[in-house]
Amino acid sequence: MSNLLVLPILIPLCTAVILIFLKERIRLQRWISSASGLLNIVIAAVLVSRVHDKGIQTLQMGGWSPPYGIVFVGDMLASLLLLTASLVSFAILLYSFRSIGEERERFYYYTFFHFLLVGVYGSFLTGDIFNLFVFFEVMLISSYALISIGGTKLQLRETSKYLLINIVSSTLFVAAVAYLYAAVGTLNMAHLSQRIAEAGQGGILNVIAILFLIVFSLKAGLMLFYWLPGSYSAPPVAVRALFGALLTKVGLYAIIRTFTLLFVNDPGFTQPWIAWMAAATMILGGLGAVAYQDIPRILNYNVIISVGFVAFGLAVGTPDSLNGAVFYLLHDMLAKALMFILGGMIISAAGTEHLKNMGGMIRKYPLIGWMFFILALALVGIPPLSGFAGKVLIIRGGLDTGMLTLSLIGLASSFLVLYSLMKVFRLAFWGNEPEKELPKVNLKSASAVAAGLLVLVIAMGIGAEWVYTYVSQAGDILVSPGLYIEAVMKE
Repeated sequence: MSNLLVLPILIPLCTAVILIFLKERIRLQRWISSASGLLNIVIAAVLVSRVHDKGIQTLQMGGWSPPYGIVFVGDMLASLLLLTASLVSFAILLYSFRSIGEERERFYYYTFFHFLLVGVYGSFLTGDIFNLFVFFEVMLISSYALISIGGTKLQLRETSKYLLINIVSSTLFVAAVAYLYAAVGTLNMAHLSQRIAEAGQGGILNVIAILFLIVFSLKAGLMLFYWLPGSYSAPPVAVRALFGALLTKVGLYAIIRTFTLLFVNDPGFTQPWIAWMAAATMILGGLGAVAYQDIPRILNYNVIISVGFVAFGLAVGTPDSLNGAVFYLLHDMLAKALMFILGGMIISAAGTEHLKNMGGMIRKYPLIGWMFFILALALVGIPPLSGFAGKVLIIRGGLDTGMLTLSLIGLASSFLVLYSLMKVFRLAFWGNEPEKELPKVNLKSASAVAAGLLVLVIAMGIGAEWVYTYVSQAGDILVSPGLYIEAVMKE
């Protein structure tokens, strides 16, 4: 057993509780939040190293052996996602110091920020499907607060929609868990995998599998994304970055874990559903990205495209495609955080969200412009940047299995990403300058945060072979769920 697994949950939880009592001490809140974020990065890095050297780590809470007690599991997939989420959340935290505003900081912004991280990290590490629901709810309740802090008319309208959608999906989640427990009599994920295999996946278990797919697709924005573009446009930029980089990825992680560990015995039934949902998501997300002329909507639809692309890798289901899905998921968490931060900087500098009112910014803000250009190339998958390796692996897996249509849609979605982001780059930085010249905005601290994330994006691409040694270890668990089951049930 490894007590290290509980620390990524315990640290932000304790931080959030402490910050409740420091409402007016904004500077102290920032220092405590920063220390907590750095400590989580260190712990996540140690956990990745330990899993790489010693294999899957487990922790049975209260000493209760599985399947009777609550278990936390740190395999390479969960550990890599934990490390990436820690890096991303720390960068967004630093960006928040200069962008979120003191009024929101006094209204428990950092408290809810850390409570949301408890839900995210717990979702990655839990080995119990009911606890996955619990951590989802911790994450979602925090996101309700973060999306509404500020109380603008747009925020309140979109919060109502966001709240309604997630209440419905959470209700379906509870129902799915109840039906699954009634069918096989356990909630431990490793034990569930064994029981479903023994029962033979089919009939009611396939119905339950589709119910879980619907629930997690609502959370991730996989085809059922109609709520996402508006809801993610309402809160401040730092919250948009947090949501776009982490929340949809938790939903994707849940889909990946569920359909590579639990419902793996009838791929002929489940994989076509995921494949066509992925195709629809990439197509509709791409069309949305090229159709709009305001930056928040363009960026939000790019989030949707990436959700579909990761689901494409899962639907193919080969070792290459699953490794590619993991690699691309890690890349996308970093890249989407950077995308929203740069988008927020462009909006702050231009004083508007609409591209038609922007132009000529390359003269005043060349660093922001060229960072955005490099990011666009990374998101498209241009080598040697971080998006290349994951896309190549996924598309190669699709071609190897004869999924030509899905592979072509995946390639086409990359061109739509390129078009939509180059439209922002061209109109905002190279278009005609507005008649009324705006004073230059000080974006030095935000630029430093963005530069740090860009370095990680570039380094992940250049060091892809080294990163792949860890990614392939995560992929091994997805291809061979018996490794996960053995690690959890051995005690």
